[in-house]
Amino acid sequence: MKMTRDWITPITTGAFLLTAVTGILLFFHADTGLNKDVHEWLSWVFLIGAILHLVLNFASFKKYLTQRKGQVLMGSFVLLLALSFIPFEEEHHHAPPFVPPIRALADAPLSTLAQVARTSTDQLRDRLSREGIVVASYDQSLRELIGDDFRDQVHILEELLEKE
Repeated sequence: MKMTRDWITPITTGAFLLTAVTGILLFFHADTGLNKDVHEWLSWVFLIGAILHLVLNFASFKKYLTQRKGQVLMGSFVLLLALSFIPFEEEHHHAPPFVPPIRALADAPLSTLAQVARTSTDQLRDRLSREGIVVASYDQSLRELIGDDFRDQVHILEELLEKE
């Protein structure tokens, strides 16, 4: 298949639209279903489309690099990219308001979590075992059992706090 604009432009535009919409949903924590997976995996299509678009339009791209405006704009984005790798102080990061309570529940001992769920520790252990999680002690926290992944913590907490 010949690389032409009538293929590359629609692919790049469609992939941009998909990546932009799912990115906005992720930013506002309004993603549902497969939005995150679609954003992460199909953004590769956007990247490939953008590279092919650049190859097809390389003469114009080189022209932008010879002009002051193009140099400043592209240089600014390169600088922003470089700055994005600098470690960010956690105290300045403002998490959505639902994050601290979930983190507190994930860090609480399972005996406390059972009280919050209004169930016995044995029933809580049984619910966790249905999720494939083995409890050695009721002094363990959910974070100790499943790790730091926030989405995993939310999923397990949903299962534990759901009324049977």
